[in-house]
Amino acid sequence: MALSPEEKYNLLSRNLQEVLGEDKIKSILNERDLKIYWGTATTGKPHIAYFVPMSKIADFLRAGAEVTILFADLHAYLDNMKAPWELLALRVQYYEHTIKAMLQSIGVPIEKLKFVKGTDYQLSKEYTLDVYRLSSVITEHDAKKAGAEVVKQVDHPLVSGLLYPGLQALDEEYLKVDAQFGGVDQRKDFHFC
Repeated sequence: MALSPEEKYNLLSRNLQEVLGEDKIKSILNERDLKIYWGTATTGKPHIAYFVPMSKIADFLRAGAEVTILFADLHAYLDNMKAPWELLALRVQYYEHTIKAMLQSIGVPIEKLKFVKGTDYQLSKEYTLDVYRLSSVITEHDAKKAGAEVVKQVDHPLVSGLLYPGLQALDEEYLKVDAQFGGVDQRKDFHFC
């Protein structure tokens, strides 16, 4: 049974603490299905708490949205080097298998679900040039403010932590999505984007 744009919006937005860009989302839904991405840094093992975002991703998929899960392997490395470079590819494989199994275990259709590894495009010449362009217009203050809740802030931050909010903004463009999904700890990042 096909859902109306209003039914899709209700499913997309239910149980969220906040929705940014509600009017734009509704406008898109009147024309086509929404394209959403959720990013996760591959810094450790997925655990029971992953069912929280998976339950929302399930709503997105049931509403007909195209969902991209970004395995932020490069971000994981840059975030105070929480993940050794040598383990990133293996962690990405582990995350994909685990997330698919979690969604399938709760009866979610995964035909419109895709997985992208950040380093598949984040190491390209075009992306690198965009990082330089973006870094030429972002102040240190704005980068710190945007990443304050997500990136561990220390007295003497590494430059990599300051890049994080800009990289997240570029991800939305490179993944060709309409919206990002994340926790309220990322609110400043979403406004930054």
